[in-house]
Amino acid sequence: MNSRISRIWAISRKEFLHIIHDPRSLLIIFAMPVIQLTMFGYALNLEIQNINLAVIDQARTPLSRDLIRQFSGSPFFSVFYYTGKYSTIEQIFLSRTARAVLIIEKDFDRHYQQNFYTPVQLLLDGSDPNAATLIKNYCNTVLMEFNQRISGPLPLPIEVKPRIWYNPDLKSAYFFVPGLVALLLVMISALLTSITITREKEMGTMEQILVSPVRPLEIILGKVLPYILIAFLEAILILALGMLLFNVPFIGDAVLLLLLSVLYIITALSLGLMISTLVNTQQVAMMMALVITLLPTIMLSGFIFPVRSMPVILQYISYIVPAKYFLVIIRGIMLKGNTIGQLLPQVLFLLIMSLILLSSALRKFRLNLEK
Repeated sequence: MNSRISRIWAISRKEFLHIIHDPRSLLIIFAMPVIQLTMFGYALNLEIQNINLAVIDQARTPLSRDLIRQFSGSPFFSVFYYTGKYSTIEQIFLSRTARAVLIIEKDFDRHYQQNFYTPVQLLLDGSDPNAATLIKNYCNTVLMEFNQRISGPLPLPIEVKPRIWYNPDLKSAYFFVPGLVALLLVMISALLTSITITREKEMGTMEQILVSPVRPLEIILGKVLPYILIAFLEAILILALGMLLFNVPFIGDAVLLLLLSVLYIITALSLGLMISTLVNTQQVAMMMALVITLLPTIMLSGFIFPVRSMPVILQYISYIVPAKYFLVIIRGIMLKGNTIGQLLPQVLFLLIMSLILLSSALRKFRLNLEK
């Protein structure tokens, strides 16, 4: 037993020294997560701000100017007056001068005084349907606030008072940063381990390992352990950066998240090991690891797009994407305070996936040794 531990330790120490003296590995470990977290965290944003809103004020009354000031005071809109002809409004959209046009009719005040109801017209650029929907919702919010302010104590017939849990300000960072943790961990873990055995093949040191009294399981454990430690530290670094840079809340159990992160890391490392047993060069291994981890995690895990909105066949394919389960875990613990009992299905899926990948990698590695 002691000799087995010493052999595993010797392989782990050798692998750790490889990492330290390999500039590419150090770049992947330390630079890539910081750069990608910063880049994706600021770039991936579902909120739209500084929307150019053109205003055609045909009423030119104190009430219409008050409505325009309401839009100007919103952080979502950059308001400017459009003095051109009504027939040339289309040019605003064609030239991308504005994404919305607010038209206030001449009888704006008369409608309000006589009927306590006055319509305004809103034209939207629908070339981006998602953006158009968001802009329409922002406009409705501003108009609702304006109505409540000018109507005074008069109650509305039906008043809805929404209350949003877990992310009351609807900040995109709360949604994306946990997803970035899942993306970066699976990429880094699979990428690093995918080149471990292929590096031995390329350098010609695999034969030296084979003639030593080391079993395949000990080789795999020895090579995986350093990466588990490194990826674990990466998880802490990414979480800390996300909370520091984007003020993402953390209301759950940190110890539970770290433990389940280790399980996710083992799954990703197992995937990388499986890749390393299938190919013979580091370049092919890295490309294969990126293709297998990057696209499925972004497209099929729920990182950006809801899985339930996808075609049925893609929903079935998403069951083999590890990030799909870890996203539920990390978002649930960070934003909702989920417990292990509430996350048990996701934990079991990751555990089963890890066992399948590890056993497959071990079996494939043994077959390669026999050849």
